[in-house]
Amino acid sequence: MTTTALKTVRNDMKTLVKDAQELFHEAAAATGEKADELRSKGMHLLDAAIVKAQNAQSIAIEKGKVVAATTDEYVQENPWRAVAISAGIGLLVGIVLGRSK
Repeated sequence: MTTTALKTVRNDMKTLVKDAQELFHEAAAATGEKADELRSKGMHLLDAAIVKAQNAQSIAIEKGKVVAATTDEYVQENPWRAVAISAGIGLLVGIVLGRSK
């Protein structure tokens, strides 16, 4: 899942939850049929948010599995190159952390 897609899902979730909260506040102040209608709308919004979150989680898990499998395959085919890349990244991180002190 791309960064843009994650931001979109996150923003959609925030909007859905905010809308549901507003509906529940209105429902708390309302009575009778209007309150029941507002509560129902709020529950539908929360259900939609849960479904979106579950879909995003499923996509992220699948993408993670693909990345892990690809990385594992690369490391098994090129073990010394993987060691060199890891050492280079470690060196860069060490330099950056050393400069920040």
